[in-house]
Amino acid sequence: MVQDRTRPEGAAQTAPGPGARRSRLGLFLPYILLTIVLVGWSAGWLWMRERAASEIDGWTAREAAAGRTWTCTDRALGGYPFRLELRCSGVTLDRADGRFRLGPSTAVVQIYQPRLVVFESVGPFHVEQGDLIGDASWGALQGSFHGAAEGFTRASLVVDKPNVTVKGAEPGPIAVAGRHLELHARPSPGRYESDGAVDVSLRLNQAAVPQLDAVTGSQDPADLALDATLTQATVLQTGTVERELERWRRAGGTLDLTALALAKGAQRVQATGTLALDNGHRPAGQIDLRAAGVDALVGSIVGQRFGSDRGALVGQLVGGLLGLSRRPSPDAPADATPLKALPPLRLVDGKIVFSGFPIPNVFVPALY
Repeated sequence: MVQDRTRPEGAAQTAPGPGARRSRLGLFLPYILLTIVLVGWSAGWLWMRERAASEIDGWTAREAAAGRTWTCTDRALGGYPFRLELRCSGVTLDRADGRFRLGPSTAVVQIYQPRLVVFESVGPFHVEQGDLIGDASWGALQGSFHGAAEGFTRASLVVDKPNVTVKGAEPGPIAVAGRHLELHARPSPGRYESDGAVDVSLRLNQAAVPQLDAVTGSQDPADLALDATLTQATVLQTGTVERELERWRRAGGTLDLTALALAKGAQRVQATGTLALDNGHRPAGQIDLRAAGVDALVGSIVGQRFGSDRGALVGQLVGGLLGLSRRPSPDAPADATPLKALPPLRLVDGKIVFSGFPIPNVFVPALY
């Protein structure tokens, strides 16, 4: 009989017990669970990507049926594992009233926050609408949209170094450049459900506007701040300008200027009021003004009624009576001159009425 020399004499020949098997299973269990989680998460992400692609295709088809053709060139959906990321090398919109084109753009949705969409684009933006041709570029552009079950909770747009030009406008081309622009919108508390009201806040810093320089006689950059409420904003969609403005007018929409402030060097203007569209599709309403250091502007407006020869003299006289021509001392801050109330500015039947007198040869054009 051959003796097993690999086992010490007297050693018991016993099989591994159940405890040893359990210890090995515990060693691999975390890896097994991790693999299951990864496979499940990957399958879920792929399902969400396909669902997002289907939603995009459905929305694009509905828009095309309504006469609005959207194109996302080189569309790509990625962002695995924690977000969905839509990339387009270019975005175009073709409508009956024009063509809109945007450069490379990206929209991102986090898996754990699906109602928040973050958007960015390197631009540029180009639009052709009738006789108007507009172009816009920027240093950086980012936006966000916080969706909700009944609309949205907030929408924002932030732009560094915006530069906008519009050709084909009357009386001439328009050019606006600035250092920083912010635009925010939110449902107006207590008025969104009843009036479809949306609060809008706009800030444009260090803006250069040659057309405004010519009117004010100042080369200083301008700072613009606007807080307003747009009622019946919920009726607006992505249709043509004429169709959407007419829909808004028929719904009784108004633009309530809560606070409009324009500062250009020593010249400052503040305004409040309400505007709407009349039956002739022209802006109508009343604006209450407060101003400082704008006697040259008043002279330009009032001088049109009395002729260019006496315009400057009339402007100085009116500015002096209203206290608008006083200048602060050289070492005083730009906002040292107190604001003075001006006569209300009214837009009636296409005319601009200032201090009770219609401004001759100046008319408010129809928007559509």
